Amino acid sequence: MTSVWAHAGPSMLAAFLASLVEFVEALTVVLAVGTVRGWRGALTGTGLALVTLLLLVVVLGPALTRIPLDMVQLGVGLLLLLFGMRWLRKAILRAAGVIPLHDEDAIYARETRGFRDGGGRAAAWDPVAVGAAYKITMVEGIEVVFIVIAVGAGGHTMLVAAGIGAVAALAVVVFLGILLRRPVAMIPENALKFGVGVLLCAFGTFWIGEGMQLAWPGQDLALAGLVVGYLAGAFAAVALCANRAASPMTRSTQ
Repeated sequence: MTSVWAHAGPSMLAAFLASLVEFVEALTVVLAVGTVRGWRGALTGTGLALVTLLLLVVVLGPALTRIPLDMVQLGVGLLLLLFGMRWLRKAILRAAGVIPLHDEDAIYARETRGFRDGGGRAAAWDPVAVGAAYKITMVEGIEVVFIVIAVGAGGHTMLVAAGIGAVAALAVVVFLGILLRRPVAMIPENALKFGVGVLLCAFGTFWIGEGMQLAWPGQDLALAGLVVGYLAGAFAAVALCANRAASPMTRSTQ
């Protein structure tokens, strides 16, 4: 039981944090659509996307059980590592001040202006609102589905734990969205992406090792060591990028 929860606990946390980031981004656009074009179209598009995503989970989840576990772990580990490195790279550059921070309020204002420029509210069926809400929910939701399936690739217990984490993140974002009716800017998304990038890289590395039949020191506890290692490397990369961006030679070439 301890061994199971050593995997299930981190799986749930990683899925929760990663899903929280994606759902916040989707909520920003859905709120802009609902505010400008009307809530019927925004909620209809969001609902249709959630049904589509549910079907994807139902189809893809059981399909993984038909593939040998070591092949699943190796393939998913590679994808998860690449996915985490992409997030971590952007988070490092933002933390170092190389690229601007992600600002949900600014995105909300930009999306709202765009929908206002596209015309006023529709009386009944609004294909623009439905399409926009469906598209953003699908784009962000597919990433959530991928994360849940990848993080939970180790077995039924971990898949359930990752699913619970994703559903919990959805519930939190929906509650805050209803409560605030504005972008959930209070959630430190840039810090979340930094932490999630570290977790996904650690999980990806661990699954690659499992798929290659590597005997990790400490077995499941090696995950904690990988997290610490990636976190230390990320902080070192932030310092290196910040120093390089602040150097006179770098400034003179910009």
